[in-house]
Amino acid sequence: VVFFPAGSARGGRCQGRAALRAVACGDPVTAPAPGRWVGDMNTTRTTPPPSTPNRSLTAHGLALEAAGTAVALALGLPAPLRSLADQLIRSASSVPANLAEGAGRAGRDRQHHWRIAYASALEADSHLRLLLGAGTVDRAAAQRAIELFDRVRALTWRLIHPRR
Repeated sequence: VVFFPAGSARGGRCQGRAALRAVACGDPVTAPAPGRWVGDMNTTRTTPPPSTPNRSLTAHGLALEAAGTAVALALGLPAPLRSLADQLIRSASSVPANLAEGAGRAGRDRQHHWRIAYASALEADSHLRLLLGAGTVDRAAAQRAIELFDRVRALTWRLIHPRR
């Protein structure tokens, strides 16, 4: 947006996109609502997201529970296993984050996030099994997280591959 001074040849008018000009010049009629951008946006969603199946909400809730357990286990690991703990935290927290983001998207973008969630659940499961095999985590808590990630993967698989 360019604002020309009142004494210039343009006489104090704004030049630029209509919405930006309205905001900069204080035009209350065409100015967008506060906090709302009306210009071009790089987004994949132009309409409200389609309703998400109940499975996705179940998957997200289970993923949050599994990730919480996995993070708690990772935080209790000794210093020599810090890099594995970091990987477990990243992969476990990626599952509910990608499920949530996928639910807010449409089309191939939605499927992409759900595939990432599925793969991250596999990765977190692998890290937990390794730590369980090494005997460095509480067996009951690790088994519970593994079972939850397994259930999340089953639900996510159905989101990625719906029955027709």
